[in-house]
Amino acid sequence: MLLSLVVHTYSLRYWLPAAVMLGTAPAYVLSWSAWRLLSVLLPSRLYHTVDDRAYSFYQSMVLFFFENYTGVEIIIYGDDIPKKKENVVYLSNHQSTSDWIIADVLAIRQNALGHVRYVLKDGLKWLPLYGWYFSQHGGVYVKKSARFDESAMKKKLSSQAKVGTPMYLVIFPEGTRYNPEFKKVVDDSQTFAAKEGLAVLKHVLTPRMKASHVAIDAMKGHLDAVYDITVAYEGTLTADGQRRPAPSMPEFLCKECRRVHIYFKRLDMREIPPEPVFFRRWLHERFEIKDQLLTTFYDSEDPEKRSRFPGEGQRSPLGLCKTLPSLLIFGGLTLPMLLTESGRKLYLNTWIYGTLLGWAWVSVSP
Repeated sequence: MLLSLVVHTYSLRYWLPAAVMLGTAPAYVLSWSAWRLLSVLLPSRLYHTVDDRAYSFYQSMVLFFFENYTGVEIIIYGDDIPKKKENVVYLSNHQSTSDWIIADVLAIRQNALGHVRYVLKDGLKWLPLYGWYFSQHGGVYVKKSARFDESAMKKKLSSQAKVGTPMYLVIFPEGTRYNPEFKKVVDDSQTFAAKEGLAVLKHVLTPRMKASHVAIDAMKGHLDAVYDITVAYEGTLTADGQRRPAPSMPEFLCKECRRVHIYFKRLDMREIPPEPVFFRRWLHERFEIKDQLLTTFYDSEDPEKRSRFPGEGQRSPLGLCKTLPSLLIFGGLTLPMLLTESGRKLYLNTWIYGTLLGWAWVSVSP
């Protein structure tokens, strides 16, 4: 009985925030759809401005759970985060389903949360409601290797740059998550690097250059910088000094990660070679630096240097005033729908028909 209670209480640590975040999606989609219809005859810049603000508001509610609710401590090393908003490509190592939220963690501290857009695996476009909306918000879905549609990605990003869409484009160049337990994935990555004459990396996978190069090339006149981000989750080092998998989203929401360490490096566009062959080398060199940072984090012989990045880390708390209002408003929009029969019908129909319409849209759109 006691064990059952403990397990039930533990599961609620995840299911409660998950239910709220997913449960408010129909209210958000309905609000956004109303604005989309009203803005048909308005300038596209005005539509995108309101869309960015709405998205920022929704994502700040998400951050309430991932930061304030979990109590995770964010520690930032390296360069200072610029105080003003910039148009950037955000390049990061990839090890967890929680990695996308780290981009939000940094963006909200720059008041650029609404500008966050993602380069995502093609299969994610089938997510109910979210898959379609991420595309509408400016995200790009890409397929792997030979199926990668370079022209479609370039066309979408070029058109957004042309109209001056604020851009905080998040890319994970490894293409898949690094998991120390997936030996074959790690071995294949290292074998490929050795075959290509590239440095063999231990704590990250060999980066793929296509999406990153297309993004930077398509928006080169629009971008201010590239943000080179290295992330490490505290608690991923075992007692015997072995690296363990990073926390998944459920584990993160269950408060299994006490601290997230983020090494932030701002790179001026002039530092980035435009030619593909040189860009590939440059990108791999950036991941060599990431690998060195993570080697210090996981493998340093000095206990005081382990589980942290080199240099002085700055704690960066996020105040409730940044996140709680959005939770209250989206909760206030959702609850009335659930308390009446007509509201529940609208709520259910939004999930069903919104998802079907979204699937129809993404099936014909690049």
